Amino acid sequence: MPVKTLDDLLGEGVSGRRVLVRCDLNVPLDGDTITDDGRVRAALPTIRRLADAGAQVIVTAHLGRPKGAPEAKYSLGPVARRLGELLGADVRLAGDVVGEQAASVVGSLADGGVAMLQNVRFDPRETSKTDSERAELARDLAALAGEGAAFVSDGFGVVHRKQASVYDVARELPAYAGDLVLAELEVLRTLTGDPERPYAVVLGGSKVSDKLAVIEALLPKVDRLLIGGGMCFTFLAAQGHEVGDSLLETDMVDTCKRLLAEAGGKLTLPVDIVAADRFAADANVRTVAATSIEKGWLGLDIGPQTVAEFAAALANAHTVFWNGPMGVFEMAPFAEGTRGVATAIANAEAFSVVGGGDSAAAVRLLGLPEERFSHISTGGGASLEYLEGKELPGVAVLSEER
Repeated sequence: MPVKTLDDLLGEGVSGRRVLVRCDLNVPLDGDTITDDGRVRAALPTIRRLADAGAQVIVTAHLGRPKGAPEAKYSLGPVARRLGELLGADVRLAGDVVGEQAASVVGSLADGGVAMLQNVRFDPRETSKTDSERAELARDLAALAGEGAAFVSDGFGVVHRKQASVYDVARELPAYAGDLVLAELEVLRTLTGDPERPYAVVLGGSKVSDKLAVIEALLPKVDRLLIGGGMCFTFLAAQGHEVGDSLLETDMVDTCKRLLAEAGGKLTLPVDIVAADRFAADANVRTVAATSIEKGWLGLDIGPQTVAEFAAALANAHTVFWNGPMGVFEMAPFAEGTRGVATAIANAEAFSVVGGGDSAAAVRLLGLPEERFSHISTGGGASLEYLEGKELPGVAVLSEER
């Protein structure tokens, strides 16, 4: 059964109808200040289209990982304020998820208005492993939306989660895929279909174990696999090199040996490393050969020679997928590796995809022009699981017959 889209819903007419929209608004915060509003901006097009068509829009989302109960630091208050600023309209935030305050806020919605429910993970049923508990919350959400309501799934960053507001509610209300989810899926189908070659993948981040499945899935399909970030040290250790106090997954060394053997010449590791004597922005820093990291020192970024080699490989690529920073980019002494590789991707004449999460945050934090990338994903984990070949529950449920 084909997935119904936002266009289908708008074609049916939404004026005067309530539409529950699941967004991914899990933004980084410094106190009450949003440090990267990329996910809020990504949610705007679908919300605007519904509001402009006269729908009463109810936004549901999560923030952080509360323990199934309200926690002030995880309130969606800053997100509701920012969404209102971007929309140029008041976005009322309910004080609870499906209780009396939510009912009051939703009940006062005018046509074209937008309201937000409090962090859905404040309700323990949202992430419950028990189907009946999640289904109960989904029924409560559907009842809150009321008769004639619809559900739009537009939080791509959570579609790999079998959670009440993502999966179960799509079985309670007529369900549609939002524009953001459709755009993300189209890009990922391009990467997993028949991408234009040469096809290069850049992977960073801290742990090999987090990326093992995607490495195994992509190795047969790519022409070059460039490895940076903290995960590179386990590969270097697998080659027999000293990595000092760098991040190391000792239980993954044998796996890395196998991957290196299987990859042949496809897999490229750093040749130099920016090392520090401690994990701090004001640490003593020096650039060393990747094979010469001394004990007591730890690698926190790839070095300039590696950036040059990676950039040369990327210059010839026609398709690029990047997921994971090359170093601790939040600290100035260790940001140049990520900046250099991101700049090389931006300058490449290629279909380029930034795989969400820290990579997307790095693009914005380092002040790189977002328009130079073909697509910046909002869902790192969801993107990786799709590339691994896994089914995304929040997408699969949209095509179920009801």
